[in-house]
Amino acid sequence: MQNRRGAPVWQPYLELRKLLAKETVVSTNASWLFRLAPYVVFTSTLGVVLLLPVLAVPLPLDAVGDLLVVVYLLLLGTFFLALAGLDPGSPFGGMGSSREMTVAALAEPTIAVAMFALALGAGSTNLGEIVARAMARPAEAVSPGYLLAFTALFIVTLAETGRLPVDNPATHLELTMIHEAMVLEYSGRYLALIEWAAALKLLVFFTLMANLFVPWGWRSTWRGVLLLAG
Repeated sequence: MQNRRGAPVWQPYLELRKLLAKETVVSTNASWLFRLAPYVVFTSTLGVVLLLPVLAVPLPLDAVGDLLVVVYLLLLGTFFLALAGLDPGSPFGGMGSSREMTVAALAEPTIAVAMFALALGAGSTNLGEIVARAMARPAEAVSPGYLLAFTALFIVTLAETGRLPVDNPATHLELTMIHEAMVLEYSGRYLALIEWAAALKLLVFFTLMANLFVPWGWRSTWRGVLLLAG
């Protein structure tokens, strides 16, 4: 309406390429933990992506794709990112880490409870089993328990991925910074890994909401997906 031209769809990839090519500047007060944290955050988030049931069930990694594993991997990345915010001794980093831990103390148990509501009906905490149960009994996907669990997971998604009204990833205002305050000291490839992990985390929560609560249209075997792709 204001005749403005927005960024292209692939802008996040251009940002990652730019950050990977930039020099990495590290505070003199930072320890090895500051350098290790981006790799732990990215690896733990990537591990969650590999464990999620996508397109078909069962998947090769369904044996380890447990609800508890997913929750703890997400919490592991949050924990190391909060430590990295505290490590350089920056006041903004300490403020962001404190706020992040407060949000995590509320959000992580909510994720577990919302998924346990689905696991209780499926009789298993395995994500593939939960999806298979929903596919076998689609009427349960519109039951009050499922709808309440979906609402809780949606609210947690806003908090865990730093979206409004909990956080604003596009601002550097002191009153609204949570995630950005923890990563202010990062640059170069370290910042690229953290931003990439944040994008993956958003994908994880969208995938959980879509595949656990609206599983229709899936293939019943992974081989069927390969034949369909071929």
